[in-house]
Amino acid sequence: MNRSYSISDNGPQKEVRSKEVFRFVSETTLSQSPELQHSCQPFCCLSVKQVSYAVSERVGPWWDIPSHRKRWTRQILRDVSFHVDSGQIMGILGNSGSGKTTLLDAISGRIGNTGYFQGEVFVNGQKLKRDQFSDCFSYVLQSDNLLSYLTVEETLTFTAQLALRQHSNNAIRKKARVGAVMAELSLSHVAHSIIGGRVFPGISGGERRRVSIASQLLQDPRIILLDEPTTGLDSMTANQIVVLLAELAKRDRIVIVTIHQPRSELFKVFSRIAIMSLGELVFCGEPDEMVDFFSNCGYECPEYCNPFDIYVDLTSVDTRCNEREAATYNRMHAILSTYQHSSIYQNMLEQIQQNCQLADKASIPFKSKDAPNSLDKLGKMTHALFSNQMLVCLYHLTSIFHCRRTMKNLSRNRIGVLMRLSQNLIYGLFVAFFVMKLDSNINKGAIQDRIGIIYQSMGASPYTGMLNAVALFPPLRAISDQESSDGLYHKWQMFLAYIFHILPFSIISVFIFSSFLYWTVGMHPDVLRFLCFSAVILVPHVTGELLTLVLLGVVQDPNMVNSGVALLNMAGIVVGSGFLRSTQQMPLVFQWLSYLTFQKYGCELLIVTEFYGHNFTCSKSFTLPGNTPDLCATFDGNVVIEQGYPGALSRYTQDFLMLYAFLPALVVLGIISFKIRDWLICR
Repeated sequence: MNRSYSISDNGPQKEVRSKEVFRFVSETTLSQSPELQHSCQPFCCLSVKQVSYAVSERVGPWWDIPSHRKRWTRQILRDVSFHVDSGQIMGILGNSGSGKTTLLDAISGRIGNTGYFQGEVFVNGQKLKRDQFSDCFSYVLQSDNLLSYLTVEETLTFTAQLALRQHSNNAIRKKARVGAVMAELSLSHVAHSIIGGRVFPGISGGERRRVSIASQLLQDPRIILLDEPTTGLDSMTANQIVVLLAELAKRDRIVIVTIHQPRSELFKVFSRIAIMSLGELVFCGEPDEMVDFFSNCGYECPEYCNPFDIYVDLTSVDTRCNEREAATYNRMHAILSTYQHSSIYQNMLEQIQQNCQLADKASIPFKSKDAPNSLDKLGKMTHALFSNQMLVCLYHLTSIFHCRRTMKNLSRNRIGVLMRLSQNLIYGLFVAFFVMKLDSNINKGAIQDRIGIIYQSMGASPYTGMLNAVALFPPLRAISDQESSDGLYHKWQMFLAYIFHILPFSIISVFIFSSFLYWTVGMHPDVLRFLCFSAVILVPHVTGELLTLVLLGVVQDPNMVNSGVALLNMAGIVVGSGFLRSTQQMPLVFQWLSYLTFQKYGCELLIVTEFYGHNFTCSKSFTLPGNTPDLCATFDGNVVIEQGYPGALSRYTQDFLMLYAFLPALVVLGIISFKIRDWLICR
């Protein structure tokens, strides 16, 4: 069996030549570049000792109340221990549900506080506190969360500006760092290519994965964790990714990767191989040790078979039937017991113990000089190291980088920009086509038609803002979740960057809508009134988008947010507009609730703007609700105002202030919402 994977086999010359390809993958590639032999960073080692993790779950679904009240504890990780030195790459194998991803989440500090975590993690023999895990490890998630319309170089440059913001004045240093990382990951040839997405093509899947890895390398980590980086890639590209990771490890880094179904050519690429099953580490050692270990257990790997597949199958539990489950479970535990009594396991425990007992221990290699947790913990050191002005400056720089990145990405989305600018106009076309031209004769619907236009303008604007947020913000939210977990910034800073982006587009979109609708249907022909109309309509449009963002901070499903904002808008129209029922005739509780709706102030403003000083004509007897019939030649619009909204004329300025007060209030609520999101994710 050993000869099947030995580079110095004594077989025929033809077989030796075929193994030269394998030699290129595993050894030659890692030794050709002189840079790989040079290490300017201190030695680093990672030790994980007796790590366990369990969660408490409900027994039954929520509709089965008796069983839903009961809870049971599910053990996901059980006494996992391993040791990795710098320059090594460790592959973690196992079937689905074996605990591979949970192990990476646990040692990287991303499991939150819902479960029960036990165990110790040491770096260079020094025990890490749980709040230091995320500062020491760089974690590349299974999914690539990247901005679609940025180029590779722009993506990495903005990430460098966020990660190295303490050195923001040294632009040359950042550019050199980005260039070095792109060269290290063979991305220089696609530096000016856009990332791409589902709708339009961009770089390949393997290149996207390398960009995700490069984003983490910009923080210069010594320990890199990757969750299934080959998922969704073809066999050849997956092989190239693993070889590239091995090259990164040779540059005095520790690389730990979970992987599904690796090719047999990668057998010698890994420095250490771990196999997990049911949350337990069934084996962890060097490739040659793994072959000998399973052979001694009586499980020889057949020639021409992939040892990864064979050994993962041997340690997996088959749950298709009770008999198979019992047999495979006993086999797995027999292999686990043999491993825990083997010299491989004992030597690993001794190595962990020796590193912890060293008198002269190397420092913990955090991802940045100012870590842990850059801005959060930077504030604790402000009095000793920085002035308050410096801290404020860093927050401003982070916000500027966010705004530039968000605006550049979303502004390149031509379809998105076109729809944002035209969607209100398209709706205005339907309204104008239906109304055609407003009349001044009351008997021909002059008052009713104007109230209808005001109702549609106030009711529809929040929906268009909501649609924009539901379509554009969830991908940005996913990126902010990942990058905030890396300590680059806070989630609410992405929220603010998005707001700065949408404001100019919202103003232009509403102005186009108002200009077309106002003058086409023949509303009050006064420029000042037109500007007031546009200023009022802007608030519902922006409010609908801001309210959607607030809910997206705490609700994960955009469809639920869509329904929630629609219901809130309809409730605000019913309670606050005064169109369905006069405010004075509503119950007292609804009168008080109307003050909490922006529709109350917006509708009052639009009614006053359109009807104040507007004289209407009538050709025969006309009756207002509550009035006696009267013969008229002209009718004053002030009567409509006083009848539906008493005192609105005297509250005009106050209503404007109250209406625009909703915007900063929602911004504050959004910041609170995304702080709550931080807490929920930690939970």
